Amino acid sequence: MGDRVILHCDLNNYFASAECVDHPEWRGVPMAVCGSREERRGIVLAKNELAKTAGVQTAMPVGEALRLCPRLLTVPPHYERYAAYARQVRAIYAEYTDLVEPFGIDECWLDVTGSRRLFGDGEAVAHAIRRRVKRELGLTISVGVSFCKVMAKLGSDFKKPDAVTLLPRSALQSRVWPLPVGRLLGVGRRTEGQLAALGIFTIGQLAAEQPGAVKRRLGKNGLRLWQFANGLECEPVSPFGYHRPPESVSRSVTTPTDLETPEQIRRVLVGLAESLCSELRQEELVADMVTLSLRDASFAGCSARAALGFPTRAVLPLVSAAMQLLPRLWQGQPLRAVGIGAGRLLPQSASRQTGLLFDWRRCERWERLEGDVDRLRGRFGPRAVVRASQLTQSVAAMPHTLPLSHAAGGSTAFD
Repeated sequence: MGDRVILHCDLNNYFASAECVDHPEWRGVPMAVCGSREERRGIVLAKNELAKTAGVQTAMPVGEALRLCPRLLTVPPHYERYAAYARQVRAIYAEYTDLVEPFGIDECWLDVTGSRRLFGDGEAVAHAIRRRVKRELGLTISVGVSFCKVMAKLGSDFKKPDAVTLLPRSALQSRVWPLPVGRLLGVGRRTEGQLAALGIFTIGQLAAEQPGAVKRRLGKNGLRLWQFANGLECEPVSPFGYHRPPESVSRSVTTPTDLETPEQIRRVLVGLAESLCSELRQEELVADMVTLSLRDASFAGCSARAALGFPTRAVLPLVSAAMQLLPRLWQGQPLRAVGIGAGRLLPQSASRQTGLLFDWRRCERWERLEGDVDRLRGRFGPRAVVRASQLTQSVAAMPHTLPLSHAAGGSTAFD
């Protein structure tokens, strides 16, 4: 049947581009969408081409960006507007195929294999979509056209902005294999270091390696990356509107002031776990593993994970397990960011096995109580019910990340 035709559409400098659509007068000046410096989230989230030319990079501290570009206009993010534009862009994609899979707010894969008789080959479809997005919404996209999802994403990075790049299977050896291995989907900084320890620095070197050797070093993920490098990835593009159940759920926050005591850390973790467990309930999932992550004032990070005694989606058991990991990671240094994650997710209907010493009835009561609290918040607002332990000044200073962290008039507190 031949290769599939997969597109990867990536909105260029998305947050900054969306702001320039709303404010055309900003197109002629270097500008960047930045987090709040007061809340210590002061990094560049997106920048326009003029700022990029001046050396401003995504994830760069705002102070450094302003030193490189004193004329830089910095604006706060408006996520509701970005979500609205993303929905409009995906509606355009859906006119060409029903196989549209988001990958973050600004990227999507499209499988147009079955659309070629209507709209032409993959390159023709890519250009048609690119022109429509630009004409109708004022945004630009870069599109990679290839035979699988991984190579299509790689292709969309070749030319930016407002461009289409073809990466057929025949170009694998000449165009893909010479690239640094860090360009491959799934290869982050840590994995790149592990591959470097094996003498693997390019995608071609990874493709030529014995799969067993990579698997021994990196486990199943190593074998998966070896398949990616050889163009053997064949994961389908999900249908438009399909929601893939998450494999893990996590929440993290940079706090306005350093955390210096276990109690301060616990209070923030409770606020994060409130949001995390609410998502687990929405997805009808329970977690059998917890992860704790910390970042100190020097930006050094560490994490640890542990199995739970009983799969759950209740806040206190998750926080208790995370706090038991704290002595392994923390020696009392001030912390600027903490996070909690839930892994090894199971359907809530799955059988759950527990040890003889675990009070599973109490855990189930917590789950039912928190489900009732979700319904109250859905009816009367997110601050209708809050935990008493969250009524503190340090936690209340984070309303965007922890929406339940302080009481409003008429709220009820519980713990």
